[in-house]
Amino acid sequence: MATPHNEAKKGDFARTVLMPGDPLRAKFVAETYLEDAHLVNNVRGVQGYTGFWKGTRVSVMASGMGMPAIGIYSHELYHFYDVDNIIRVGSAGAISPRLKLRDIVLAQGACTDSGYARQFGLPGTFAPIADYRLLETAVAQARAMGVEMAVGNVLSSDAFYNHAGNTLRWGEMGVLAVEMESAALYCNAAEAGKRALTICTISDSLLTGEDLGREERQTGFCRMMELALATAAAMEEG
Repeated sequence: MATPHNEAKKGDFARTVLMPGDPLRAKFVAETYLEDAHLVNNVRGVQGYTGFWKGTRVSVMASGMGMPAIGIYSHELYHFYDVDNIIRVGSAGAISPRLKLRDIVLAQGACTDSGYARQFGLPGTFAPIADYRLLETAVAQARAMGVEMAVGNVLSSDAFYNHAGNTLRWGEMGVLAVEMESAALYCNAAEAGKRALTICTISDSLLTGEDLGREERQTGFCRMMELALATAAAMEEG
């Protein structure tokens, strides 16, 4: 059952997997929120855990940074481990004046400058979007929890250090924030007939230059984690 990137056995992962980029954030979620959490994967230090949140079986595993990395891990979870739902939980940089530090964004769609979708051989441009049921469930849970959120497009970029300097132009088209994974995740979910959603916390602003520290990025995004877990539980009930 193991793959080159995952040593877990069949059945080790729950139907829903939360995917932060950082392995230490995956460890934090498992230790902070999950009961009876156990390590199911640690190949290349990309830690994956499965446990229970309020009686719901949930997994959390790191994706690494960028579309090639999450492309590998999400493909294997969907195709080899019977995972139905992946919820990316990560950080993003605001490119909309609507957003401030620590705001939560639900990525309805993922614009991109990547060529990731070309591998599927489509005769045009594929528009990577979140699964509507996951998105609708997350919005309902956020409202029930009193969590303010913004819903809209993000930009999945291949370049963290963008020397072209044109990222803010996406904001002028109504895109809310920039990150590096969602478009690949949404493409893989579509190809596999599975579900995906990105929930991000704003960690910095390209408009103001504000930035959260490394420690808070790793362990401080608690409302985002709780929203993702509540969404996972609601998907099991629905």
